[in-house]
Amino acid sequence: MKKILPVVLSSLLLLSGCGSSSSAPAEDPVEKYGSKTLKLFTWGEYLGENVIQNFEEQFGVDVIVEYFDSNEMMYTKLAAGDSYDVIVPSDYMIQRLIGEEMLQPLDKSLIPNMEVLTDGVKNLAYDPENEYSVPYFWGTVGLVYNQQNVPTELIEEKGYEILKDTNYAGNIYMYDSERDSFMVALKSLGYSMNTQDDAEIEEAYQWLLELNDTMDPAYVTDEVIDSMMNGTKDIAVVYSGDAAVILDENPDMAFTMPKEGTNVWCDAMCIPTNAENPKLAYEFINYMLSYDAAYDNTVTVGYASTNDEVLKEVAETEYAGNAAYLPRESYEKDEVFEDNEVMRQKLSQLWLKVKAQ
Repeated sequence: MKKILPVVLSSLLLLSGCGSSSSAPAEDPVEKYGSKTLKLFTWGEYLGENVIQNFEEQFGVDVIVEYFDSNEMMYTKLAAGDSYDVIVPSDYMIQRLIGEEMLQPLDKSLIPNMEVLTDGVKNLAYDPENEYSVPYFWGTVGLVYNQQNVPTELIEEKGYEILKDTNYAGNIYMYDSERDSFMVALKSLGYSMNTQDDAEIEEAYQWLLELNDTMDPAYVTDEVIDSMMNGTKDIAVVYSGDAAVILDENPDMAFTMPKEGTNVWCDAMCIPTNAENPKLAYEFINYMLSYDAAYDNTVTVGYASTNDEVLKEVAETEYAGNAAYLPRESYEKDEVFEDNEVMRQKLSQLWLKVKAQ
């Protein structure tokens, strides 16, 4: 959901296959798929180092990759009629796209590799039977902290309230997102992050106003990664995949998922209703779940794989001892974001007021 390096907005990358005759597919891709070009719309820095080139060589096709930096940007382009064969939105946006009939229901017989999915990404509320989406990466949101300055016992005891501890005033990063920031506030207060109760939302708004007034937080997105690697501040709200990279680079940093609960998120591959090459889209989705592609993806990007074998192997090898790599599963206070138009607008307006103080 949140990517490791800054994104070049709407940049286009045409990655041309360069396979030799020995690796050329036995069947003409145009005859098999109707076209040899796949259009992929995904987050920046969200692909393994070799996955696109290997797919092109294996199937004799070309992949055009276009990047977005937010679900809302992706939605705007889809709503305007732009056509893509595969998109990789987040959970709540998938729920919205399903409701607006912008996604094709999937023929799972064409995606046999769905059997490798880890249990943690099955039966999630936004698409309970995975009828429209195939999980790609998943994770949580938590706190990265400098163990030299923040005692582990203290942060585990205080949870999100550590963000309002004046001993760390001017020394925290908040994620510049109304969803994530209101999640922190609502969870700290003991409420559901999907609440529609006006009183609870107002209380969370006041919580964020107080934090803003007393703690002088820096509101950031991707830049939090390099900053925490360098130890610029002591505490940060961070996505688990980014946290895994930070911990890998700076041994002073640690990661905790507060006891009050957090957001369990999942980004997934979907086929839009206006996709021009759905046959090749199915081939690509199935390929991305394969061991080699999934391994390349997770090792390159840092987020948890949805391939169960890869997830377990990487947790014991590449990210052995890294507390941020494996998402927390089956914790009763963790939730998945739900899409709600009224709440979306309300939180957006309140967030602007918080930052305007």
